[in-house]
Amino acid sequence: MLILVMSELLEPKPVRLLIGLIYSEDAPIDDCIKKLEEKFEEIDFISEQYNFDFTFYYEEEMGKGLSRRFLSFKRLIKRDELVEIKIFTNNLEKIYTVQNRRNINIDPGYIAQEHLILATGKGYYHRPYLGKGVYADLTLVYRNKEYQSLDWTYPDYRSEEIKRLMKTLREKYIFYLGKELK
Repeated sequence: MLILVMSELLEPKPVRLLIGLIYSEDAPIDDCIKKLEEKFEEIDFISEQYNFDFTFYYEEEMGKGLSRRFLSFKRLIKRDELVEIKIFTNNLEKIYTVQNRRNINIDPGYIAQEHLILATGKGYYHRPYLGKGVYADLTLVYRNKEYQSLDWTYPDYRSEEIKRLMKTLREKYIFYLGKELK
């Protein structure tokens, strides 16, 4: 006899807020980071500056010689906060827009135990709608003790260097999660 058991609806564990920054040479990046910290509280990690040479997608709008950094925050967030976070970061990008050209691209997302999600305003078949014009992009999955790319994973997130960085941030997240759940 087959017994059907209804799933129990539970709140998922909180996640680690991650923000990726892509910016031009003359962008006021320190000011942007300060505003992000004012909004989301203590930054516990700022990556080194990487050359963003994985794609030419942003060159027409932002110019050549772009840089990339990642930030993460000590305070864990609820997953459904991602919509409002994306709205905030889009508005923050507008502050740094000159003559309809962004100086800074701000990509919020989160690290959970099982995956890395980025927020985007562009829908696609692999991006579920979250609300208010925001979609979730499943960027990396954590399987067999490492991050794995998917067919649609952005080129920089496919790199072993960035996957190692995300794994380190995931380990710190699990530490924070353990402290928060106690």
